[in-house]
Amino acid sequence: MNTLTDWLARCPLVAILRGLTPEEAIPVGEALVEAGIVVLEVPLNSPEPVESIRRLARHFGDRALVGAGTVMTALQVSEIAAAGGRLMVTPHADPGLVRVAKTRGLLAAPGFFTPAEAFALLAAGADALKLFPAEAASPAVLRALLAVLPKGTAVLPVGGMSAETIGPWRAAGAQGFGIGSSLYKPGDAAATVAAKARALVDALHGG
Repeated sequence: MNTLTDWLARCPLVAILRGLTPEEAIPVGEALVEAGIVVLEVPLNSPEPVESIRRLARHFGDRALVGAGTVMTALQVSEIAAAGGRLMVTPHADPGLVRVAKTRGLLAAPGFFTPAEAFALLAAGADALKLFPAEAASPAVLRALLAVLPKGTAVLPVGGMSAETIGPWRAAGAQGFGIGSSLYKPGDAAATVAAKARALVDALHGG
């Protein structure tokens, strides 16, 4: 499972674990992986995010794709790679950061909102594109973007994604979804996260 598309084919949900602490990392991660969600993103504005990434990467190995979100600098990319993270997600369109991530062997899913940003990020080597904030777009916007982007481009809407909202986006061609507060909120017990994860996975399969 080397490409981001491979991971998303297993489960298109990306768990955005904003606020996760290192102590919670393994139990919350186990709850998610057990439910079938195997892409785990720890935003760097969480408490001790690099330590959480280190623990998750060591614990899960090839069972999960572990990485960081809200990445803003090349130094952060290096720290993520050193901790064993294999995915970089940014909130913004920065082709330079994508190139740094690729030189460090990371998968890159940078944020974008316009066609110009999307093409620049793909030219820099992005593995997928994060449509953010999705609340300000729509499935119709995604459909229009996919009509002009290279065939097979993986676009993941992020922002406002929940069991109730993912259906229309999936129908429009989204290959994945970043799921934040509807999956994990700071302080959630592992059992709570497990229940939310199962509900989302069920919604994905029309359950």
